[in-house]
Amino acid sequence: MQKKSREKCSFRSKLLFFLAVLGPGMVVMLADTDVGSIVVAAQSGVVWGYKLLPILFLLIPVLYVAQELTVRLGIVTGKGHGELILKHFGKFWAWVSVSTLVLCCAGAIITEMSGIASVGILFGVPIWFSMLLTMMFLFWLVWTKSYHSVERVALAVGLFELIYILVAWQAHPSFDEISYGLANLPWRNPNYLYLAAANIGAVVMPWMIFYQQSAIVDKGLKIKHLQAARLETLIGAFVTQIIMVAVLIATATTIGKVSHSASLETVQQISESLTPFLGVSFGKILFSLGMLGAALIATIVVSLTAAWGLGEITGFKHSLQDHPKEAPWFYGIYGLIVVFGAGIVVSGVHLVSLNIAVEVMNALCLPIVLGFLFLLARYALPEQYKIKGWYAVLVGAVLLITSLFGFGAGILGMVFGV
Repeated sequence: MQKKSREKCSFRSKLLFFLAVLGPGMVVMLADTDVGSIVVAAQSGVVWGYKLLPILFLLIPVLYVAQELTVRLGIVTGKGHGELILKHFGKFWAWVSVSTLVLCCAGAIITEMSGIASVGILFGVPIWFSMLLTMMFLFWLVWTKSYHSVERVALAVGLFELIYILVAWQAHPSFDEISYGLANLPWRNPNYLYLAAANIGAVVMPWMIFYQQSAIVDKGLKIKHLQAARLETLIGAFVTQIIMVAVLIATATTIGKVSHSASLETVQQISESLTPFLGVSFGKILFSLGMLGAALIATIVVSLTAAWGLGEITGFKHSLQDHPKEAPWFYGIYGLIVVFGAGIVVSGVHLVSLNIAVEVMNALCLPIVLGFLFLLARYALPEQYKIKGWYAVLVGAVLLITSLFGFGAGILGMVFGV
């Protein structure tokens, strides 16, 4: 009886410890399944049915390997990604890396804001009003809260993405059709490669690496939290890819089956095509909650990442623990990114094409981002924590293949398939 009681207390203690660490990894993984990722997964299902599913599953270990390195770097060094590049490679390469980051963040913020605007349109809300409400919420959240408060809010809104798993289940996919699709992969088709590159760019995003490392530092995680942070990252990698798989299966089973090789033009079209299978009102609400959750959590992450990254290489204060009066440049850049995204959306953009192009751009930037990540994991860590031996070779190979395939497929798709 006493043994069971001790085991129960031990499990409870471990669970409470894990929950205390939970945050940076799960937030960044839920943000990974952002508006752009959802649109890319939806387009993949419509155009190619289930034939892009293998890539989504293969990217789970790739995603974990990359983000686990950021966990190590953040916890062991106590420094953000940009700060480490500045320290070990100098100002020039730090600016190259952070410039890549800001470019990706600028593209991402537009897609997130577009997703929020699209949800508003579904319910008759004007775009300008959706953007105004979004900016007010984001300014209030970051300018008046601590890191822990921002993290809790981000997790709460991000969990709405799990709704897409229910959507996929309700669509009743055929496992025979899934098996047939997996057995017939058009590897030589440029359009297939273009969407493959978009899926890679939609999963391994440059801003994820910067965000998780900076969030770990801002949260104050230490060496004792390393294993729990790794576990959180592994769980998050599975969760984000299951959501992507659910979106692809849902659209392949519904839109793709009715209009094979069709092309999506708007987020509203995705919603309208799915809702007949779920009930018009119920389906619209489910789809909108999932999209809104994805857009809001990614907007929070992307805008903070740009501010953190620039702060790390310029030296100005860059923590959510600082009051806006103490860190005006940090909060100013955050606000500028938010206003930029909202302004572009109000001006009018073609969401689906833009989202896919942004994800391909992410794939094209991977050699720079993953290259620095690998080098830092090799040379910026103490001997005890740096990657070495067979694992260093494995990690290097995984990151290199991912970078080259993403970059090459993106180039081939743009040249021959667009």
